[in-house]
Amino acid sequence: MRRRAAGWVALALAAFAASAAAGTSGDVLARGARDGDAPAWAIAVATPAGWTRDCCTYARAIGVDAVLYQGEWSGKPQRVMVLNVWPRTLPTLDAELDADRRRYLQRDPAAKLRSFAIPHAAMPCRATVYQGSDHVDDVVAFCDPGQASGIRLSWSMSFDDDDPAMRPLLDDFMRVAVATRYRRDISPPAAKRR
Repeated sequence: MRRRAAGWVALALAAFAASAAAGTSGDVLARGARDGDAPAWAIAVATPAGWTRDCCTYARAIGVDAVLYQGEWSGKPQRVMVLNVWPRTLPTLDAELDADRRRYLQRDPAAKLRSFAIPHAAMPCRATVYQGSDHVDDVVAFCDPGQASGIRLSWSMSFDDDDPAMRPLLDDFMRVAVATRYRRDISPPAAKRR
Protein backbone atom coordinates (compact mmCIF):
# COMPACT_ATOMS: atom_id res chain seq x y z
CA MET A 1 0.00 0.00 0.00
CA ARG A 2 1.33 3.45 -0.85
CA ARG A 3 2.40 5.52 2.15
CA ARG A 4 -0.26 7.88 3.39
CA ALA A 5 0.53 11.57 3.29
CA ALA A 6 1.42 13.17 6.63
CA GLY A 7 -1.08 15.92 5.77
CA TRP A 8 -3.96 13.45 5.50
CA VAL A 9 -3.09 11.90 8.86
CA ALA A 10 -2.78 15.30 10.51
CA LEU A 11 -6.11 16.48 9.12
CA ALA A 12 -7.82 13.29 10.27
CA LEU A 13 -6.36 13.68 13.75
CA ALA A 14 -7.32 17.33 13.98
CA ALA A 15 -10.89 16.60 12.88
CA PHE A 16 -11.20 13.82 15.41
CA ALA A 17 -9.71 15.97 18.18
CA ALA A 18 -12.34 18.62 17.60
CA SER A 19 -15.13 16.06 18.00
CA ALA A 20 -13.52 14.31 20.98
CA ALA A 21 -12.60 17.38 23.02
CA ALA A 22 -15.58 16.89 25.30
CA GLY A 23 -14.28 13.51 26.59
CA THR A 24 -14.24 12.56 30.26
CA SER A 25 -11.17 12.59 32.48
CA GLY A 26 -11.23 8.99 33.76
CA ASP A 27 -9.03 7.55 36.47
CA VAL A 28 -5.47 8.37 37.46
CA LEU A 29 -3.03 6.45 35.28
CA ALA A 30 0.35 7.76 36.49
CA ARG A 31 1.76 9.70 39.44
CA GLY A 32 4.98 11.55 40.13
CA ALA A 33 6.55 12.76 43.36
CA ARG A 34 7.35 16.36 44.23
CA ASP A 35 10.54 17.43 42.47
CA GLY A 36 12.07 20.72 43.62
CA ASP A 37 9.50 23.45 43.00
CA ALA A 38 7.26 21.11 41.00
CA PRO A 39 4.46 19.65 43.12
CA ALA A 40 3.53 15.98 43.06
CA TRP A 41 1.39 15.27 40.02
CA ALA A 42 -1.16 12.80 38.73
CA ILE A 43 -2.24 12.20 35.14
CA ALA A 44 -5.80 10.98 34.66
CA VAL A 45 -7.21 9.69 31.39
CA ALA A 46 -10.22 7.83 30.07
CA THR A 47 -8.98 4.66 28.41
CA PRO A 48 -10.62 3.58 25.14
CA ALA A 49 -12.41 0.23 25.16
CA GLY A 50 -10.10 -2.70 24.43
CA TRP A 51 -6.93 -1.00 25.69
CA THR A 52 -4.96 -2.15 28.76
CA ARG A 53 -3.59 0.43 31.21
CA ASP A 54 -0.13 -0.11 32.66
CA CYS A 55 1.96 2.18 34.82
CA CYS A 56 3.91 -0.28 36.84
CA THR A 57 5.01 -3.38 34.93
CA TYR A 58 5.79 -2.87 31.25
CA ALA A 59 5.94 0.94 31.55
CA ARG A 60 8.63 0.74 34.22
CA ALA A 61 10.51 -1.91 32.25
CA ILE A 62 10.86 0.46 29.27
CA GLY A 63 11.39 3.59 31.40
CA VAL A 64 8.17 5.53 30.78
CA ASP A 65 5.37 6.74 33.04
CA ALA A 66 2.57 4.64 31.52
CA VAL A 67 1.54 2.66 28.46
CA LEU A 68 -1.74 1.67 26.88
CA TYR A 69 -1.84 -1.37 24.61
CA GLN A 70 -4.30 -3.79 23.02
CA GLY A 71 -4.19 -7.58 23.45
CA GLU A 72 -1.05 -9.11 24.92
CA TRP A 73 2.11 -7.10 25.54
CA SER A 74 4.42 -7.79 22.59
CA GLY A 75 7.40 -5.62 23.47
CA LYS A 76 7.20 -3.99 20.02
CA PRO A 77 6.65 -0.22 19.89
CA GLN A 78 3.93 -0.32 17.23
CA ARG A 79 0.38 0.18 18.46
CA VAL A 80 1.46 1.14 22.00
CA MET A 81 0.50 4.53 23.43
CA VAL A 82 3.30 5.84 25.63
CA LEU A 83 2.96 8.54 28.31
CA ASN A 84 6.06 10.50 29.28
CA VAL A 85 6.12 13.22 31.94
CA TRP A 86 9.23 15.35 32.58
CA PRO A 87 10.22 18.53 34.46
CA ARG A 88 9.76 21.79 32.53
CA THR A 89 13.12 22.97 31.23
CA LEU A 90 12.37 24.52 27.85
CA PRO A 91 10.59 27.89 27.89
CA THR A 92 7.55 27.03 25.71
CA LEU A 93 5.55 24.17 24.31
CA ASP A 94 6.72 25.16 20.82
CA ALA A 95 10.32 24.81 22.01
CA GLU A 96 9.51 21.23 23.12
CA LEU A 97 8.11 20.47 19.65
CA ASP A 98 11.11 22.06 17.93
CA ALA A 99 13.53 19.98 20.02
CA ASP A 100 11.58 16.79 19.26
CA ARG A 101 11.50 17.55 15.52
CA ARG A 102 15.26 18.22 15.48
CA ARG A 103 15.98 14.88 17.25
CA TYR A 104 13.69 12.97 14.89
CA LEU A 105 15.11 14.56 11.75
CA GLN A 106 18.68 13.90 12.94
CA ARG A 107 17.81 10.19 13.06
CA ASP A 108 15.79 10.25 9.83
CA PRO A 109 16.59 13.26 7.61
CA ALA A 110 14.21 11.98 4.89
CA ALA A 111 11.19 11.90 7.22
CA LYS A 112 8.15 14.05 6.47
CA LEU A 113 6.31 15.78 9.27
CA ARG A 114 3.32 17.92 10.01
CA SER A 115 2.40 19.69 13.26
CA PHE A 116 -0.96 20.99 14.40
CA ALA A 117 -2.79 22.17 17.53
CA ILE A 118 -5.02 19.78 19.46
CA PRO A 119 -8.15 21.51 20.78
CA HIS A 120 -7.76 20.35 24.39
CA ALA A 121 -10.18 22.01 26.80
CA ALA A 122 -7.82 22.18 29.81
CA MET A 123 -4.30 22.81 28.49
CA PRO A 124 -2.45 23.72 25.31
CA CYS A 125 -1.46 20.65 23.28
CA ARG A 126 0.31 20.33 19.93
CA ALA A 127 0.94 17.22 17.90
CA THR A 128 3.38 16.15 15.23
CA VAL A 129 2.93 13.30 12.78
CA TYR A 130 6.23 11.87 11.55
CA GLN A 131 6.25 9.82 8.37
CA GLY A 132 9.48 7.83 8.66
CA SER A 133 11.59 6.59 5.76
CA ASP A 134 11.60 3.21 7.57
CA HIS A 135 7.84 2.89 6.84
CA VAL A 136 7.07 3.28 10.55
CA ASP A 137 5.11 6.42 11.36
CA ASP A 138 4.88 8.18 14.71
CA VAL A 139 2.42 10.57 16.23
CA VAL A 140 3.43 12.61 19.28
CA ALA A 141 1.17 14.93 21.27
CA PHE A 142 2.86 17.38 23.66
CA CYS A 143 0.81 19.11 26.37
CA ASP A 144 1.60 21.85 28.88
CA PRO A 145 -0.38 21.72 32.14
CA GLY A 146 0.90 25.20 33.07
CA GLN A 147 3.82 26.87 34.82
CA ALA A 148 2.61 25.94 38.32
CA SER A 149 2.65 22.22 37.46
CA GLY A 150 6.41 22.24 36.84
CA ILE A 151 6.00 19.53 34.17
CA ARG A 152 5.16 18.85 30.56
CA LEU A 153 3.82 15.60 29.15
CA SER A 154 3.50 13.73 25.90
CA TRP A 155 1.65 10.82 24.40
CA SER A 156 3.26 9.00 21.50
CA MET A 157 2.46 5.99 19.34
CA SER A 158 4.17 4.25 16.41
CA PHE A 159 2.44 2.28 13.68
CA ASP A 160 3.37 0.71 10.37
CA ASP A 161 2.47 3.11 7.58
CA ASP A 162 0.39 0.44 5.84
CA ASP A 163 -1.38 -0.69 9.02
CA PRO A 164 -5.00 -1.42 8.03
CA ALA A 165 -6.14 -0.31 11.50
CA MET A 166 -4.43 3.09 11.29
CA ARG A 167 -7.63 5.14 11.42
CA PRO A 168 -9.10 3.46 14.54
CA LEU A 169 -5.65 3.54 16.19
CA LEU A 170 -5.37 7.27 15.53
CA ASP A 171 -8.94 7.84 16.73
CA ASP A 172 -8.13 6.07 20.01
CA PHE A 173 -4.87 8.01 20.31
CA MET A 174 -6.75 11.31 19.98
CA ARG A 175 -9.38 10.18 22.49
CA VAL A 176 -6.57 9.63 24.97
CA ALA A 177 -4.76 12.89 24.16
CA VAL A 178 -7.84 15.09 24.56
CA ALA A 179 -9.12 13.21 27.63
CA THR A 180 -5.81 13.52 29.52
CA ARG A 181 -6.01 15.66 32.64
CA TYR A 182 -3.24 16.95 34.89
CA ARG A 183 -3.98 17.00 38.60
CA ARG A 184 -1.87 18.24 41.42
CA ASP A 185 -1.49 15.04 43.42
CA ILE A 186 -2.91 15.51 46.88
CA SER A 187 -3.43 11.83 47.64
CA PRO A 188 -2.28 10.81 51.12
CA PRO A 189 1.08 9.05 51.33
CA ALA A 190 0.91 5.25 51.38
CA ALA A 191 0.76 3.79 54.89
CA LYS A 192 4.09 2.51 56.17
CA ARG A 193 4.36 -1.20 56.80
CA ARG A 194 5.28 -2.21 60.34
